Amino acid sequence: MPNPTSTPILLWVRQTLRLQHNAALYAALQTGQPVVPVVLHSPTASGRFSMGAASRWWFHHSVQSLANSYAQRHIQLTLKQTDNAAETLLQLAKETGSIKLIYDICHEPEALSQASDVEKTLTNAGIEVEGIHTQTLYHPDDWANKEGKPYQVYTPFWKHTSGNRQVVHPPDSTQPTYHTLDNYPSSDALEDWQLLPTLDWDKGFYKHWQPGEDGAWKQFNHFLNTGIATYNDDRNKPAVAGVSKISPHLHFGDISVQALWHAVYSNAKKQRGQNARLTDDETTYLKEITWREFAAQLLRAFPNTPTENLKPAFNAYPWADDDESNERLKRWQQGQTGIPIVDAGMRELWHTGWMHNRVRMIVGSLLIKNCRIHWQHGAEWFWDTLVDADLASNTMGWQWVAGSGADASPYFRIFNPVTQGKRFDPDGEYVRHWVPELANVPSKFIHNPWEAPPLVLLDAGVTLGDTYPHPMVDLAESRHTALAGYDAVKATKASV
Repeated sequence: MPNPTSTPILLWVRQTLRLQHNAALYAALQTGQPVVPVVLHSPTASGRFSMGAASRWWFHHSVQSLANSYAQRHIQLTLKQTDNAAETLLQLAKETGSIKLIYDICHEPEALSQASDVEKTLTNAGIEVEGIHTQTLYHPDDWANKEGKPYQVYTPFWKHTSGNRQVVHPPDSTQPTYHTLDNYPSSDALEDWQLLPTLDWDKGFYKHWQPGEDGAWKQFNHFLNTGIATYNDDRNKPAVAGVSKISPHLHFGDISVQALWHAVYSNAKKQRGQNARLTDDETTYLKEITWREFAAQLLRAFPNTPTENLKPAFNAYPWADDDESNERLKRWQQGQTGIPIVDAGMRELWHTGWMHNRVRMIVGSLLIKNCRIHWQHGAEWFWDTLVDADLASNTMGWQWVAGSGADASPYFRIFNPVTQGKRFDPDGEYVRHWVPELANVPSKFIHNPWEAPPLVLLDAGVTLGDTYPHPMVDLAESRHTALAGYDAVKATKASV
């Protein structure tokens, strides 16, 4: 029998690509045994929800950052590409003589299924398996309401969690002693996974992001120092650096959400004394973080929602599905809708892998409601192009805009992109940056150039239909069509 004090612990690293504040790593280190950290890449294991192109870019660089951090401690991060996680981990256990596997629990349906297979296979082979919650503020058992059911409205969920649950401070997993092995298992080369785009599509990403643990804390500390004090006012302004942009780091586990939560409190005490209460800006930010928690509990409770309406009545909605709608979808993806703030958002997404949250709602509303294109088409595009593509948040966001999900925007709430643009980008700074062909249009018409007098457009060097497209939909007419379509949904609800 192997000596339990000398045999290594296998640490299956999934979405905790960090050393600091990592409860799974901490548990492994506390055994006093050597730790063999392993990252698996399963290109097709999640089917249509395998990582999109932008996520693969982030994953590559975050894994590289993690490997460097382990190397500084003379530990090899073992990389394996496989579509059978259970068999690969079993083989690694046999190769290293390990009798225990620790892993971080993920809440996506395929990830839960994969973990179940791993637990069954390794347990049957006599290997102890322990899953540890690291990705969310609270344990899933804390998500249910008094009836034991999932929350479908956010405000009661926020009150339930913030009022009745304490966020446990995560352990400092950088301090315990790291024991090393003389020989680590064979490992893939990260480059062999071919995660990076073969074209130069991602070149703009490097200007905006630093994946990995160091980049996460650099980004978040910058927000604490410059953004959180004005968060309420600035978070809806896409031209202002008013949000934390921490979402991709949270998704890949570059940073602990618990550590982030406590950092907000620590920063408040640092700025205003030990007895400082959170400001409205700080509280609002924590509420936004809790939306991520809300999304996770929804996906765990309703695992079919990435492909099905949470509210079945919306199955009756008459979506457009013809050549014209297909052409509109392409124009939307390319940022060529002829509606400036929408085009600005879609181009920001393409060039940076990210889009401001306010603009996400605007572009989603145009696609779903004005164009009557199914929300899944938008969700699929975001899944492929967002560096923070998260199945729970992406699904909840698109169903919220459609009106078919939990705590959803009412079906009759159709964002007017011109009104939204004038309210949140009044000088057109955001539009001018991402849609430079409109840079010289006066602010009065920057969000609705089709209403500008011909001489104004001439002076601005704009020719609609040539240098910038005409709007691909009439906003007023398409709004009425969308509302008429929702009559079918209302009729379904009434008949239930």
